[in-house]
Amino acid sequence: MKKDYLELFKIFFKIGGLTFGGGYAMIPIIEREIIDNKKWIDEEMMLDIIAIAESTPGVLAVNCATFTGYKVAGVLGSLMATLGVIIPSFLIIVLISLIFPLIIKNQYVSYVFDGIKAGIVVLIFEAGIKLSKSVEKNVFNIILFLFALSVALFTEINVIYVLLVCAIIGICFTVFNVKNLKEEEK
Repeated sequence: MKKDYLELFKIFFKIGGLTFGGGYAMIPIIEREIIDNKKWIDEEMMLDIIAIAESTPGVLAVNCATFTGYKVAGVLGSLMATLGVIIPSFLIIVLISLIFPLIIKNQYVSYVFDGIKAGIVVLIFEAGIKLSKSVEKNVFNIILFLFALSVALFTEINVIYVLLVCAIIGICFTVFNVKNLKEEEK
C-alpha cells in the first residue's frame, strides 16, 4: 500500500508536468497510466470518475486525480495523487511568471505555443473518441448527443448548463422507463 502512494504521486506528477491543455487533454494519459499500465481501475470506473470530476467544482484534472487516488488507495492516495498533479503546474507557473516578460515578444516562443495548441486539440479529440466508445449507442443517447453538440456549437450557452440539462433529461428518461417497466411487469 505504501508503494501505491508513491506510485500515485509519481504518475500524477508526470501527468501534471508533461500534459498541456488541462483536464480533457490529460484523460487519455490518465487512462493509459491507471487502466492500461497499472490496472488499478477499469474503463467503467474511469468513466464514473470523469463524470464525477466534471460534475464537481474545480479543475477536471485535479478532480480526476483526487477521485482516482481515493479509489486506488483511500484518503492518503487521494492526497498523493492530488499533490502529484498540482505541484508540477504550480512550479511551471512560477517559472513562467518569472521568465515570461523576457520571452513574450520572441517569435519562436509564439511558434511553440501555436504548436502546443494544435496538439491539445488532438488530445481532446482522442479523449472524446475514447469516452464515446463506452456509451451505449441507442436512439436516446444519439439524440441527446446531437442536441448537446448543436447547443454547444451554435449558441453562446455555457456547456455547464448543457451538461446540467442533459443530466436532468437523462434522469427523467430513466425514471420514466423504470416506471413503465414496473407497470408492464404488473
